[in-house]
Amino acid sequence: HTITIPDSVTSIAYDAFQYCTALQSVTIGDSVTSIGGYAFAGCSALQSVTIPNSVTDIGNNAFETCTALQSIVIPDSVTSIGPTAFAGCTALQSVTIGDSVTRINSDLFRGCSALQSVTIPDSVTRIDVAAFRYCSALQSIIIPDSVTSMGDYLCQSCTQLKTVIIGNGVTTIEGYSFDNCPALDSVTIGDSVTTIGNYVFRGCSALETIIIPESVISIGSLAFQSSGLVTVYMTYVVVSNL
Repeated sequence: HTITIPDSVTSIAYDAFQYCTALQSVTIGDSVTSIGGYAFAGCSALQSVTIPNSVTDIGNNAFETCTALQSIVIPDSVTSIGPTAFAGCTALQSVTIGDSVTRINSDLFRGCSALQSVTIPDSVTRIDVAAFRYCSALQSIIIPDSVTSMGDYLCQSCTQLKTVIIGNGVTTIEGYSFDNCPALDSVTIGDSVTTIGNYVFRGCSALETIIIPESVISIGSLAFQSSGLVTVYMTYVVVSNL
């Protein structure tokens, strides 16, 4: 039920503990530098994992569908987290991402339906496709000024999401980013945004007011379809089938 990985171990291999369904707790020794892909995937009873400051790399799908895992602290030593690393961790409520991570990979927290809060550090410059898709308990997301690129489907179907703040580094809000977020009622768009993609705020029925900055020159097809918009503040933009 409990594993302590000794300091003599320097890496945890691909698939090392995959589907160890009785495993409840893991303490990783201070010499481990990498956690391989799928290393703990499917460990459905895993409630606690301690990642030491020696770890620099967490592989793709490393903790996918660890459905009992409630919190995770990613230390400042970690520079790389692979795609889908925590996808489907349905009990995960809070995540702390260390200050050395530069990229939030695709589907990283997809389907983490209990995730209520996440802090994106200023080291992050890129957030990939569907990183927070189906995080239905997430209530707010703040994209720092350091982020220059966001993938599409970013927070699609985050049904309790109320507040979105997009910093002054992003130039494009990609398609479907906040599609089907019916509780969303507050959106701040940074002054660097030039393009709002297709279906971005579709189905945001609580969204009544939005300020579109002067930097925006293009709004995509059905970007506000079935939203609750009553008031829009905007300057000249090219609009396609709002």
